[in-house]
Order: sequence, then C-alpha cells, then structure tokens
Amino acid sequence: MSGIGRASVLIGAGTIVSRLTGLLRTVVLVAAVGSVGSRAGDAFALANQLPNNIYAIISAGILTAVIVPQIVKATAHDDGGRAFVSKLFTLGTVVLVVTTAIALLVAPWLVQLYAPSAPADQLALATAFAYWCLPQILFYGLYALVGEALNARRIYGPFTWAPIVNNVVSIAGFLVVIALFGSDLTAISDWTPDSIALLGGTATLGIVVQTAVLLAFWRRTGLRVRPDFRWRGVGLGHIGKLAGWTFLMVIAGQLAGLVQTRIVIEASGTGASIFAMQNAWLIFMLPYSVIVLSIGTPYFTQLSEHAAAGRDDEVRGDIGRSIRTLGLFIVIATAALAVAAVPASRIFTNSRDAAVEASVVLLCFLVSLVPLAVLFVIQRTFYAYNDTRTPFFFTLLQCVLVVVTAVVASATLPLQFLAAGVALGQSFASIVQVIIATWLLNRRLGGLRVGAWMLSLGRFVLAAVPAAGAGWLTFQLLGGVDGWTVSDKLLGAVGAAIIGIASLVVYGAFLALLRAPELKPALEIARRVLPGRR
Repeated sequence: MSGIGRASVLIGAGTIVSRLTGLLRTVVLVAAVGSVGSRAGDAFALANQLPNNIYAIISAGILTAVIVPQIVKATAHDDGGRAFVSKLFTLGTVVLVVTTAIALLVAPWLVQLYAPSAPADQLALATAFAYWCLPQILFYGLYALVGEALNARRIYGPFTWAPIVNNVVSIAGFLVVIALFGSDLTAISDWTPDSIALLGGTATLGIVVQTAVLLAFWRRTGLRVRPDFRWRGVGLGHIGKLAGWTFLMVIAGQLAGLVQTRIVIEASGTGASIFAMQNAWLIFMLPYSVIVLSIGTPYFTQLSEHAAAGRDDEVRGDIGRSIRTLGLFIVIATAALAVAAVPASRIFTNSRDAAVEASVVLLCFLVSLVPLAVLFVIQRTFYAYNDTRTPFFFTLLQCVLVVVTAVVASATLPLQFLAAGVALGQSFASIVQVIIATWLLNRRLGGLRVGAWMLSLGRFVLAAVPAAGAGWLTFQLLGGVDGWTVSDKLLGAVGAAIIGIASLVVYGAFLALLRAPELKPALEIARRVLPGRR
C-alpha cells in the first residue's frame, strides 16, 4: 500500500479507538448528569464548550489552514525549519496563556453571553463549571500546535492516539463522581462545590494529560524548539495575512454557533437542548472523524506539496481520488446511521423516549454528512494554494444561513423540536456552502472533473438504498422503537452495530454487482485494520 494508504490506516485505527473511548466517556457522563431535559447537563455542556469555542477563535482555523503548508515550506530552509517553528511556538504559547487568563477573568460574562435566557441558578452552575474548564484553552492550543507540526513532518500516529489517554482519565473521573455523589444528577440543586470541582477538574485534567503524551513524541520531528521572541524574519507576517481571512471565518462560525446556543438553551429542561445536540453531533462526527480525517489528512499533506510545486493536474487527481475514496465509506455510514438513529441515540440518553427525541436531531445532522466530506477536500485545496480569502466568503454565506434558519426554527417550532430544527438548518447551510465552494474551485483550477467523482457518488448512493432498506428491516425485526435495542445503553450499542453490519453487507454486495472500481482499494484499506494483518 502507498504511503497515503498506510498513513490513512494508522490515523483511522487510532481515530476508531479514540472515538470509541470518547463514546464511552460520554456514556458515563450522561449517566452522571443526564441528557435530554437535564438542566445540570446543559450547564456543564455550555461550560465545557467555552474553551473549545475560544480556542477555535484564536487558533484552530489558523492551524488547519496555514500551519501545515507553511511548515512544509519551511523544511526547505537551511535549518530544516527549526527557527520558524521556534518562533511560531513561542508566539502561540504567549497568545494561549494570555487568552486563558482573560477568559478566566470574564467567565461569568461569557456564560451570560451564551445563555442570556437561562435561569439564575443554571447560570451560576455553568459559571462554576466554567472556572474549572476554561484552562483547557491553553492545553488544547499546545496539543494542536504540536500535533499539526507532527502531521506536517508526516508523523501522523501520536496526534490521533493521544486523545485515548484523555478519554481514559475522564472516564475514571466521571465514575468517581457517580460513586461519590450518585447518578442522573439532572437538577441544579444536586450539585455541590466538591462535585462541581471533581467533574470540571476531571474534564480539564484529561486535556492536560493528552497534551503531555503528545509532547513525548516531539523528538521524532527532529526539530529542536527553544523560546524565541524575535518574531520577524521567517515569514510570520505572511502567515498573519493568510490567517487574517481564516480568523474572520472562525469568528463568523463562532457567532453563528453563539446564536444557535442562545436559541437552543430555551429548550433546556423541556426537551433536547445543548447537551443532547452535542451528543447527536458526537455520533455524527464518528464516521466523519474515522473516515474523512483518517483518509483526508494524508491527502492534504500530499495535495499541499503538489500545489506548492504548481502541479495543478496532480492536484485535480488528488481531489478526485480522495472524494471517491471518502465517498465510498461515508455514504454507507450515512445510510447505516440513519436507520440506526434511535438505538444509536439510546447510548447517550437515559430513557427510550429521550432516545427517540434525540434521534430526530441526529437525523437532521446526517443530511449534511456526505456534503461535508466533499467540503473537507474542496476547502483544504484552497488552503493548499494559500487562499484563505475565498473560503471566508463561502463560509460566511453558510454562517448567515445557519443564523437565519436557527431564528426561523425558534419562531416556528415547539421547544420539543427546536434542537432538531436548528440542526436541519445547519445541514441546509452546509449543502449550499459545498455547492458554492466546488463551483469556485472548479473555476480556479479550470475544471475539477466533477462529473467523474459525482458519477462515483451516485453509484454509492444507488448501492446504499437497498443497504438502508436492509438495515431498517433489521431494526424492525429486532422490535423497532419498542424493542430491546432501545431498552438500554449497552443494548443500544449492540443493536446499532447489528443494523450497521446488515447495511454494510448489502452495500458491499451491491457495489460488487455494480462493479464499482473503488471497491478494491477500499477493501485493501479495510484489510489493513483487521487483526493480524500488516
């Protein structure tokens, strides 16, 4: 198998284990704080979301769009990029420390900003959790800086495997919370300073340990990093120009997310709200992370090299191959998750009725799973050409649509379906975004051979229809919404797996009947992750 294939398998295997332990982490957390209708659960979800949002504003977009291509270029310097990386890491650490300190100082106002309509007791609990969670900003940033540097040097494994340690630490801490203070602590009055400190402190400790594990692999980069406050002379000004558009893009995304949170919090205590929506997104992101990130990340590094060398035809080839490969897996993942939505949602809820309600949110997110896989490739191709301006504009359009659809959902839907309406609006916005982005890239490169990879996606969808039918029939034979697959968290996982396997078998059979040329390389990737294979 090629280097791309080996890297994809390494990332994919690590991502699978990471996501599975992450799912278990969330299962334990739901057991502790509840999910649908839990005011305490929504308070913790809001507080634990804050460091992610703030980190995204200062760092995430810049890292994804800019750092990997720039580190790849810096390796051509006489020192192999050492001076560049030292200055970059020094600047990044300073920004992260200052931002974390400011966030802690203004924590009550941050919580109020995201949940202005929440009752005073819920705001107080969320603020208490926020003080414990906000230090994660620093460690998220350091983890991402080190991880992207490793990826740029084609060292993919540690960045993918380190989160497993975080999940193990979190699971242990959440189990201690349950052992000491009980389970299903959904009411605000259930929480004491000690239980707040244990839950919030555990969430942050996991990120600290995750970062420490990743730092242990730094020597493999061959780069010696030292504090360097002389930030001129190695192109950081160029990065600033590129990152300016990316920064604005992330700001737009965060503002859209802020509107969503302010709207969805209105349903807290009544139906699916912040925490239930986060859990539906977690399920949605499982196939995206395992499939899209594991296959797409190595392609992005190769695509960046081809773009830097001006080999546009090879870039077009990279785009087509990656979308076809991603599409084969992501289409069946979408179909299988759709028919298994109720048992899959039962894993992160504490009752059958809550699972049914949460599954509607998941289905609304799933509408955009295939388009987002395509967008991953298209958007990062712009980044590979150092173009962050164009992605800003098509992302801005998406953010505007997210806000408009969320406001419409708030005005027209009952609280029970508010989260689902917001999720569906986000999916619609993403579909429009990928259409516009593909059209713009097609113009820039003088053609993307869209017809070829759209034909492949059509073939995959054709095979997925009977596969989804088989999965739905399996779900009904297992009792449907009144059956054993929705009676318990563990049984929900087992039921979802059975439904998924049934769908996958039929999908593979129909692809073989259609003689899909993408099936053979896909099977090769699958064989690589089977036990005992090399």
